Amino acid sequence: MSNALTHRVLPAATLAALLSACAPTLTLGGNPAGARLSVAQPGGTVSAGTLTLSSPQFANGGRIANEQSANVFGCTGGNVSPTLTWSGAPAGTQSFALTMYDPDAPTGSGFWHWIVYNIPATATSLSLGAGAASGTALPAGTRQGAGDAGTVGYLGPCPSVGDPPHRYVFTLYALNRTLDIPANSAPAIVGFNLDGSTIARTTLTGFFGR
Repeated sequence: MSNALTHRVLPAATLAALLSACAPTLTLGGNPAGARLSVAQPGGTVSAGTLTLSSPQFANGGRIANEQSANVFGCTGGNVSPTLTWSGAPAGTQSFALTMYDPDAPTGSGFWHWIVYNIPATATSLSLGAGAASGTALPAGTRQGAGDAGTVGYLGPCPSVGDPPHRYVFTLYALNRTLDIPANSAPAIVGFNLDGSTIARTTLTGFFGR
């Protein structure tokens, strides 16, 4: 697969439609709670071992705060990426990657909200708000990909009013290399490169509904 793919930012109307699709419904085309997608996990079958991921903004299985939700298309959150802290990286870790994924969006393939890669192996956290599109608060050398909305950087939850809360799965990958792919790469390109390079993986899941 070629890595030389161009990135196209979606028009605002298309972005709005994609965001509104981020919540499952009980009508045709929706994704009822009893039939939700499993969480996509690039990287094959790997163990978390002692690798752990946590956030002071929400507990695993808890509700994501409004500050972390989106601030566009009817959502009034702060769109501030949470603080994320990890420990227990295995020997041989050369870099980390982090993704935020909504498996409950009725798209047939879920919805990727945030993609970060080439986080240095010496890093143990991402600070509050580090997911800004500028990337200036990220550790040196870190790159952000483009999510499914066609934008770079963190995009918080924005499900439709009244829909069941979504799972927002933050996955930390310990990798045996840095990824030789450009900044702003699409989710499929990042996932393709995570596959076979992941030596440990762990998740932190929050819920958000309106």
